[in-house]
Amino acid sequence: MVQDTAEPCNPIVVESILVIDDHPLFCDALASTLTRIFGTASVMMATSLNEGLKLADTRSKPDLVMLDLKLPDVMGLNGFLKIKKKMPDVPVLMISAESSNETISALMMAGAAGFVPKDASHKVLRDALLKVQSGLRFVPPNYSEPAEPSEDEVTAQQIARRIADLTPQQERIMKLICFGKPNKQIAYELSLAEATVKAHITALLRKLGVRNRTQAALLIKSAGFSKSSELSDEDARALLN
Repeated sequence: MVQDTAEPCNPIVVESILVIDDHPLFCDALASTLTRIFGTASVMMATSLNEGLKLADTRSKPDLVMLDLKLPDVMGLNGFLKIKKKMPDVPVLMISAESSNETISALMMAGAAGFVPKDASHKVLRDALLKVQSGLRFVPPNYSEPAEPSEDEVTAQQIARRIADLTPQQERIMKLICFGKPNKQIAYELSLAEATVKAHITALLRKLGVRNRTQAALLIKSAGFSKSSELSDEDARALLN
């Protein structure tokens, strides 16, 4: 179950914020809101997880991270898990248009400081930021705890942990599988031999605990971790970085 938002954690002094989101207009608007709320706090912006991780390496560690769940170079909760592994003591406030109760629950159980839907009002965003600053956790007002899964059901968090075990190359291949790409095209787009792609697929199927490509894609989609069937040029470039 998601822990109570009133559970006390350490309050934070917000002097530096890292925003990772691949929509520039949303980023700019969010940066403006953050400046109004936190005054002189510096706001670093990145449009991909890799860029955000590099910023965290080259600059001082931020006091707060705001992370979009669905970035071009991220699958599932993997981006969140990588941020927490790199900065375990930094609160991460998730933002996403995907706001199902199951997704929110998986993120909160994995250790997110809070979750804000992208269509949330300015008041909800402000409340979330001030709660996190005070050391509290935040879930949106319309969130309700999903039903407990049966023993044989795989939860979104369990799927996320399985995805986190994939290598970067296996993640790229899994994304292309979710976009419906056949092995031959995956091999072409990733500049790999088809036999190498097949070997990677065999390994990732084993890690995900499924028997074939179709089951793998359905598993990812069942947790709400895949995007549309169309792969944009921008997504393709990010995927291959």
